[in-house]
Amino acid sequence: MEIRWLEDFMALARTRHFSRAAELQHVSQPTFSRRIKLLEEAMGATLINRQTLPLSLTPAGERFFDLCQRVTRDVRDVKSQIADMEAEESARISVGSTQGLFSHFYQGWASEAGIADRLQLNLKATSWVGEQFLDALDRGECDLVLCYWHQDLPWGERLTRGEYEFITLARERLVPVSVAAENGEPRFPLPGAKDQSVPLIAYHSRGFLQSAVEAHLARCKESVNLLPLNENTQSASIKALVKQGFGMGWLPSRMTEKSEHFGRLTRAGDERWDVPLDIRLIRLREPRSDDLLTLWKTLETQHA
Repeated sequence: MEIRWLEDFMALARTRHFSRAAELQHVSQPTFSRRIKLLEEAMGATLINRQTLPLSLTPAGERFFDLCQRVTRDVRDVKSQIADMEAEESARISVGSTQGLFSHFYQGWASEAGIADRLQLNLKATSWVGEQFLDALDRGECDLVLCYWHQDLPWGERLTRGEYEFITLARERLVPVSVAAENGEPRFPLPGAKDQSVPLIAYHSRGFLQSAVEAHLARCKESVNLLPLNENTQSASIKALVKQGFGMGWLPSRMTEKSEHFGRLTRAGDERWDVPLDIRLIRLREPRSDDLLTLWKTLETQHA
């Protein structure tokens, strides 16, 4: 049974005439009559008394007419609600965020800025790596990119071409961490030695963070001896492997605070090994909507 059959029946009940009802429903009379007959067969009862002039409803038809009114009203109301939901959804500004920032920064920042209900996270972003975030921005897969940034990104000059604008929302540090030995010292301390390299759980070479670590170490006066064991795109994956004692790794300070406090992780080196980062929000210079531009101006004022 289709909703349009119910609408056909209601038109017939109101006009009490097959030709007029068919005209109202924009179908031929034979088609209309066939649909009413199918409706009666589906209900297993005669709904229309065809022996009266004008036509009349049988007792079963009267009962069915009440049902049709309720069902079509409910369908209309739900359809309107869905349309409102879709409009509200499309009005939200899509954000592509790295998983680490989504887990430990995004929600607190959006709530504090008073814009949480205006944003929608694009969950596809959890599979993007490095420059793919800007590619997604170019393709319209998101309106904003929330990411780490530093001066040594191999493709960082892309942000200076004039195609993008950004706001620096906060500063961050990558902190070297390790599980602690029984004496409380790090099991894998920096800087290591030539004959005893420190096992490293590294970031993906195409991501935002590995190039920051490498460039910072290259600028340090003291050389470091590391043995990379694998690469990971997510800070959470590095944290899990470090906590299991496979090696040391660099984690955003926001991810280490709770662990350090409860003694699960400890520093693998002092502050000279900390890697400075920015947390940036990026958009195309030509915004895709007025809502995005309005939100951007609000954020610029907050971070002026």
